[in-house]
Amino acid sequence: MKRFFLTLFIALTLCLSACADGRPITFEQLPANAQTIITQNFVRENILFVTVDTDLFSTEYEVRFNDGKELDFDGNGNLKKVDCQYERVPDALIPAQVLQQVQASYPNAFIVEWKLDDGQWKAELNNTLELVFNKRYQLVGIDD
Repeated sequence: MKRFFLTLFIALTLCLSACADGRPITFEQLPANAQTIITQNFVRENILFVTVDTDLFSTEYEVRFNDGKELDFDGNGNLKKVDCQYERVPDALIPAQVLQQVQASYPNAFIVEWKLDDGQWKAELNNTLELVFNKRYQLVGIDD
């Protein structure tokens, strides 16, 4: 009986993960918070595509722009990742204390990627350093 339930669980997991591929949606189908972030910070950008990934436990949205910039949001439209390639992430998307610390410690650098990863926030700088912050935005590590 245990083997049956294990097999069923594995089959369901595989089916649900296969169904989690990004399904195209329109900009208007994004949560309102995500729409606001885009219209306030990326007004000059042309959207290439918007997708939604839904699985058993979560919903995530991805927005990709023609120039390669990428935004990821959780199911409520909260920003999880902004990747501006080689350009500066808009200051409004970075918590003030993080922005101040980067400007003070690395005055010739700027943030090109900001993301939530394994419960920590990571800021990749244009000088290739990656600064790791806890949930209270305190610096806890530096990767190069």
